Amino acid sequence: MLLDLHTIIANPGSVPFSYESDISDMHFDSVSEFLSPLRAEGKVVNSADVLTLTATLNVKMLCVCDRCGVEYEQEKTLEITAKLAEDLEDEENPEIFLVEDNKADLDEILITAFVLDMDSKFLCSEDCPGLCHQCGKPLKDGPCDCKKDIDPRLAVLGQLLNDN
Repeated sequence: MLLDLHTIIANPGSVPFSYESDISDMHFDSVSEFLSPLRAEGKVVNSADVLTLTATLNVKMLCVCDRCGVEYEQEKTLEITAKLAEDLEDEENPEIFLVEDNKADLDEILITAFVLDMDSKFLCSEDCPGLCHQCGKPLKDGPCDCKKDIDPRLAVLGQLLNDN
């Protein structure tokens, strides 16, 4: 979606926007499904000839916990700020986006910010204990009935106790 900025390029002011994008075809290893489109509310402000985009992004996802493998719903909300420029002097800066023909490409700006902010690890809870390494039972459901592993360095002592 292109956002027309011609009204504020030369004059101070702001242009509000509301944005929605279907990102269901995007792939992330721990995201099973996007339950809502990527939504954003924001504005572009020209202050002292500096164009600044601010927005709040929101999406609901069905994720798979990286520790226990259980599916859970997560709502991700992200506050972004990006600088817009008609000429890029610093092409390596990920926070500066190009304005062409007095229009900003919201797809590029907002989806890039969303992808760069995605978590590398998804957990159903911060204290998720994961799975039992022997039987595979999710330990958040309670302890399993597996015998605890004996440290191989102490196995000889265990044999002494079993002989009696």
